Amino acid sequence: MTWDTADPRPFGDDLSPALSCNPRKRALFAADTYFLESYEQLGTLTADPDGFLHRHAALLLKPDAVVSRQIPVTVDWLARNGLRIVAAERTRLTRTAVRSLWYYQWNLATPQRRRLADLFMDSCDAVVLVVRPEADDETGAAPASVVMTERKGPTDPLARIPGQLRYEIGRYSYLLNLVHTPDEPADVARELGIHFGTALRERVYADALAGDDRSARARELAGQLHAEVPRRDLTFEPAAERLKAAVAEAEEAAQPGAVRDELRAARQAARSPEGYRRLLEAVWRAGLPLDPWDVVIVGTHVLPMKRKGLAPVLDGVGVHDWQRHMARLAAS
Repeated sequence: MTWDTADPRPFGDDLSPALSCNPRKRALFAADTYFLESYEQLGTLTADPDGFLHRHAALLLKPDAVVSRQIPVTVDWLARNGLRIVAAERTRLTRTAVRSLWYYQWNLATPQRRRLADLFMDSCDAVVLVVRPEADDETGAAPASVVMTERKGPTDPLARIPGQLRYEIGRYSYLLNLVHTPDEPADVARELGIHFGTALRERVYADALAGDDRSARARELAGQLHAEVPRRDLTFEPAAERLKAAVAEAEEAAQPGAVRDELRAARQAARSPEGYRRLLEAVWRAGLPLDPWDVVIVGTHVLPMKRKGLAPVLDGVGVHDWQRHMARLAAS
């Protein structure tokens, strides 16, 4: 596909509609290096890369899942829901990785959301799981990634329902949602391309193609991370009290003047969302080195997360979207 440019050549080869039901995504991913490297590598390991991506989903357990000790709970949830872990590895959500993962959605992210994400995403390693349904694919079934995304539950904690993964492992806040899943088969390939270099990605694909149960490996990785990273309570009230206490301590150490006066006034006003927003803004202006998790926990409850009036470059899709897509393909 080309856009209106002087050069008539396409930006990339046409992608199979088996990889995405979104024509815009297929056009963009045809020129996306992360997708191309991962998909091309998968094609050297199996004669049916599209079928592999249809049958497999990926699940990212972020640092908030690590510190809240929810990886073992997630492993149990997957087993109860008929999903086998076939690959598991650690990854690091650097600033670059985070912006790459959500490159097509973060045009909606506020500056405050990006700042909070940077405070915790790179605080420790995360874990990537590749999963597939235990049962054989039903003819005409939606891709595993689409089904997994629906069963994971939405970003908004108030919209989650019992049985969904995010409902079960903790309804903390919009940003502290613990897990992420690629939306469609094409996204599975692209995100594995972001998480892993060539050698490790080959091992991930090889493990997944072998199909053995790797839940023990997932638990092993959880144990490693639990030994490295302290447990944290991600609930709002304790974090808010710790944050105010830390600001009060900083006030005592500060020189008399406008900065100390602003911190004190903001701390005393921190009784409502607006008051806590004022406190965080004062903390950031003063450059106080406070506990990043407490800042994130409070900030995700009181700061704006989403720019209004905008659409993402690529939006999510659901099972019903894929059912309509497959019906159109069958009729064509």
